[in-house]
Amino acid sequence: MRRSQTSFHDIARRVFHYDSLRPGQEQAISALLSGRDTLAVMPTGHGKSAIYQIAALLLDGPTIVVSPLIALQKDQSEFLNRRSAGGAATVNSHMPPSSQEEALDAASEGETEFLFLSPEQLANPERLQEVAAAKPSLFVIDEAHCISQWGHSFRPDYLGLGAAVKALKHPVVLALTATANPEVRGEIVSRLGMRDPEILVHGFDRPNIWLGVETASGEEKKRALLLDRVSRSTLPGLVYVSTRRHAEEIATELASAGITAAAYHAGMNKRDRQSVQERFMQDALSIVVATSAFGMGIDKPNVRFVYHFDSPGSLDSYYQEMGRAGRDGSPASAVLFFCPKDLTLHKFFSASERIGEKQFSAAVAALTAASEKTVTQAALAERSAIPKTKLKRVLQALADLHAIRIAKSGAVTLLSDAAALEEQARQAVELQTRIIANGTARIEEMRVYAENLDCRRARLLRYFGEDAPESCGNCDNCQGRGTTRAELIAQTRAQTEEATAESQAS
Repeated sequence: MRRSQTSFHDIARRVFHYDSLRPGQEQAISALLSGRDTLAVMPTGHGKSAIYQIAALLLDGPTIVVSPLIALQKDQSEFLNRRSAGGAATVNSHMPPSSQEEALDAASEGETEFLFLSPEQLANPERLQEVAAAKPSLFVIDEAHCISQWGHSFRPDYLGLGAAVKALKHPVVLALTATANPEVRGEIVSRLGMRDPEILVHGFDRPNIWLGVETASGEEKKRALLLDRVSRSTLPGLVYVSTRRHAEEIATELASAGITAAAYHAGMNKRDRQSVQERFMQDALSIVVATSAFGMGIDKPNVRFVYHFDSPGSLDSYYQEMGRAGRDGSPASAVLFFCPKDLTLHKFFSASERIGEKQFSAAVAALTAASEKTVTQAALAERSAIPKTKLKRVLQALADLHAIRIAKSGAVTLLSDAAALEEQARQAVELQTRIIANGTARIEEMRVYAENLDCRRARLLRYFGEDAPESCGNCDNCQGRGTTRAELIAQTRAQTEEATAESQAS
């Protein structure tokens, strides 16, 4: 039920200072206010957060926002409090228990409109019960692609959010993501138990970003191309790499060339990472050379370029990261530095993520050997010797096939007899095989994007299900560089094949 008949356009202007709403935002807000579950797929910088911010102030009851990063929760909470938007608080493991309880009590008593939590918090039955006591009217899942095993950054703790929605008596659900192709969208809807959802896909065209690819036969040549382009580029910018070593080395090379640059990766301590981020946001750093650990929730409007020294494993990842360029609407560029052998590493890691027959057989043996019908996951992990993260995925796969039931506490109850369980485990192995095949297909999409001679923007937009013209006029291929690139690609392939053959011979 709405708190008032105040126009959400008025809320947008008066509370959040938004002059107007973008395509998709208005439709999403209207759907939520009519009580309809909604999945909004909109690129980074398109204003997905505004959807729940505005809708929440017109719905009775608090809004729960599930977000994967504490820093992101903190930024959003502080923004809402600056806008006097009904009050916002976070609950996370870094807070004292008394502060956590205070935030939960404020939500239950109607003193706080927005409550930000991680998916891990909702995996705690006691915490889930406390959240349920607040009787939320809106349940928001940010970075919703993390729930999909078909997605590019699957996160097992997201798998429990469907059960959390049920435990909260299914408030209106809003799932937000910047990257989700049709297959991923289908799994998000299914796993969250969304009812007749409104699915909105908007805003993937970023016409101010020039798209290009630099092709090289090896890392040395690729690094020379990167450094040359950076030296000719308008700052500030981001350079994405796949390894910590590359982050450190390239940042050092840029610094040696007189550019204020720093590395950012998960191996750095928290204080150093925060320092890099703050200096970049304040324009004290011209370039951050980062792994994918950097960028989620970063809103710096004047980033003039995003260069990828290493190829991401999917177009989803690539688009999400390149979308951090040019948020102010001014000209920006996104360039992929491509070497064909780079994608071999992604194929290796994709295969290594597979949960195969061995893990499922171990889980089946542990389940059937248990004298009790219900067993804890800790006991199963000990008996099966499966790492806890992989065990969660094994059990979820079996739960999806109704072989077991996973309680809110995490306890596992066996529903099938031994013979049926073995058959269901075989089916789960087949599903995992399809998941790996899907990952390989995503890597191939990345290769096709890098080597294609047609409009790059059209290929990206069609990948995400949006219509696109045959030519955008703002990418390297549309600007007549296709013939030169075709020759370079053929030459690079030949050099790569020759190098591979020599390596195998030695």
